Amino acid sequence: MGPILELKNVVKTFPGFAIKGISFALEPGYIMGFIGANGAGKTTTIKLIMNLLHLDGGEIRVFGLDSREQEQAVKQRIGFVYDENHFYEELTIPEMTRVVAPFYTNWDGESYQRLVDRFALPQNKKIKTFSRGMKMKYSLAVALAHKAELLIMDEPTSGLDPLVRSELLDILREVIQDERCSVLFSSHITSDLDRIADYVTLIHGGKIVFSLSKEDISEAYFVIKGERSLLTPDLRPYLIGLRENQFGLEALVKDRDSVQRLTGGRAIVERPTLEELMLFSIRETNI
Repeated sequence: MGPILELKNVVKTFPGFAIKGISFALEPGYIMGFIGANGAGKTTTIKLIMNLLHLDGGEIRVFGLDSREQEQAVKQRIGFVYDENHFYEELTIPEMTRVVAPFYTNWDGESYQRLVDRFALPQNKKIKTFSRGMKMKYSLAVALAHKAELLIMDEPTSGLDPLVRSELLDILREVIQDERCSVLFSSHITSDLDRIADYVTLIHGGKIVFSLSKEDISEAYFVIKGERSLLTPDLRPYLIGLRENQFGLEALVKDRDSVQRLTGGRAIVERPTLEELMLFSIRETNI
């Protein structure tokens, strides 16, 4: 089986901003964290995948199918959770579900009801009275009720309290136990992805900075911290996104052995969090 999602040299141009030939792939059975600062191109990329924007160049394949030419077949197999509510707020969830369910040939009413019961969603209240967390849970119930093989989530945990966020992440871990299903999880809350992501793709300024497994990241990248006196001309080429202050320096590095040799073992070397990896990498691309 090939990638469940594959982007090849995707281009989209707007006045003042562009997606610049991005490429990455997601295999079945994994969670990919899609990270970047606000305005980096995450939501634009997701809209291109969902064919909500016209593609200016490149190719997007989902389940091996062209996402443009076979849009209806592709969308039958995708669950999409937006960052904002897109349901009719004057309806209750049974009323809303009667509108949504007929669009999906694989709708499973029993699975849907189990999720509604698990999430303790009220049946008689209008959606407009729901908290953000309740709306997100309803979106997830709808997304999973038609046996989606790819779950695409655009900033799903933004604005949620820690308890609801934790519950959502637990559900996603369960989802990928079915190895035919994958998740593309766009977020700027990198601590969530530290917990659940198998792969991480960083976008900045409309370009992909890297797309790697968490294992490859942990083997390839390190953060060094030390006194400013360590910053020699020989060391500088090894540093990514250098941060200096009166107390010392911090930087991301890839060649750990050379850095330790050049610093005489006097630098503290740690594995980076995803937040550190993103911030240092973005700082480097801005230099």
